[in-house]
Amino acid sequence: MKTHSSTEPRASTGSLTAWSGYRINLVGLAAFSVVLFWALVALFAPYITPHSVGEMIDLDYFGPMRPGLWLGSDYLGRDMLSRIIYGARYTVGISLAAVSIACFTGVVLGMTSAVLRGPVDMVVSRILDAMNSIPSKLFGLMVVAAVGSSIPVLILTLSVIYVPGAYRFSRALAINIDTMDFIMVARIRGERLPYLIASEILPNIIGPVLADLGLRFVFIVLLLSGLSFLGLGVQPPYADWGALVRENIGGLPFAAPAVIVPSLAIATLTISVNLLIDNLPQKIRDRSAS
Repeated sequence: MKTHSSTEPRASTGSLTAWSGYRINLVGLAAFSVVLFWALVALFAPYITPHSVGEMIDLDYFGPMRPGLWLGSDYLGRDMLSRIIYGARYTVGISLAAVSIACFTGVVLGMTSAVLRGPVDMVVSRILDAMNSIPSKLFGLMVVAAVGSSIPVLILTLSVIYVPGAYRFSRALAINIDTMDFIMVARIRGERLPYLIASEILPNIIGPVLADLGLRFVFIVLLLSGLSFLGLGVQPPYADWGALVRENIGGLPFAAPAVIVPSLAIATLTISVNLLIDNLPQKIRDRSAS
């Protein structure tokens, strides 16, 4: 009769073991569902909005929730549900584009510096450290105020702000990998820099890098919403969630859904991404997990 060892790990309460062998936490699964929901809303926004985002369909401003206006109306009588759906397209889209550029650039520079060391590492590190010393919101305000606000400018500005952090994180990981024996063997074989980065270092740091990408996505969502709330983010007639809060702030004394709902949308997205990262399987989060 086969017996189980007492040291065999058991599934904890609130977790499921998938067919792939990864242990999935129920909190993480719920967070993933919320993130997936907002991603699908952003992707299919033009097809699921009940009204045009600029159409004034309510005779009253800051109208309450009711059939036909499920999230009420804004300060001009426009349907808030439609504006929230389209706002997801700008909030998620801009943030995802910016974090992709920032992490790709930072990770490539970090791995390159870790492998080359010497003057290259010193020069790149000092430049990015100088950039990192500038407060992110102040840098964003300066750039947007100087060149104007547009979607390409916002994406580029947000990505530049978070390149130094992605660089430092990936460089620290890559330096640890660079000291291992299989990297020395690859160097003895005569492998060049692109091979060392793409085939030896990146596969061993991809888990933490993806987790870091998620965290930086949250930071960018919050920074973009802050800039839009100050009037320097997405400009009319377009609006992300931060801009929706700003333009409907007059409804706050009336507890209008027009100001509460976009705030809740920002909160649900950012909290869910954080919870998803915190509850990722260890094999994904930890590069040393077997």
